[in-house]
Amino acid sequence: MQVFPIPAGGGRAVWFLIAVIAFLLAVAGMLGWVAWSVKHSRAEVSPQGLRLVGDLWGRTIPLERLRIDEARVINLDDEPSLRPTARTMGTGIGGFASGWFRLRNGEKALIYLTDRARVVYVPTRDGYSVMLSSSEPDRLLSALRGG
Repeated sequence: MQVFPIPAGGGRAVWFLIAVIAFLLAVAGMLGWVAWSVKHSRAEVSPQGLRLVGDLWGRTIPLERLRIDEARVINLDDEPSLRPTARTMGTGIGGFASGWFRLRNGEKALIYLTDRARVVYVPTRDGYSVMLSSSEPDRLLSALRGG
């Protein structure tokens, strides 16, 4: 038997594989973070505003940007016009949805939803609404109103 080695290819194939592996690790890390966020997302109310803590979509919305007088507790089964219909930039896994969505009525909304029966709906002065599931929606709404 005679053996004929194949000459080593350029470094492009190795760099391509390294790039693919790095991309897959980044995706795995992001999915891990989303999985963590499903159990650890929360809303915090302070004098600075409404702070959403969780995945990529978390932020602080100053209280003066919220239309608190129009905020209310809703059940999405009873208010079909406020149901999210299109995810424009967000996460949707199982019963967890977060990020930017379009509602059935055409409104833009930043949502953190796990329980569609206990949702705090808060319009803002910036052309979108915030919708949050809460185990204590009345208490969250009271805190937003300064109670």
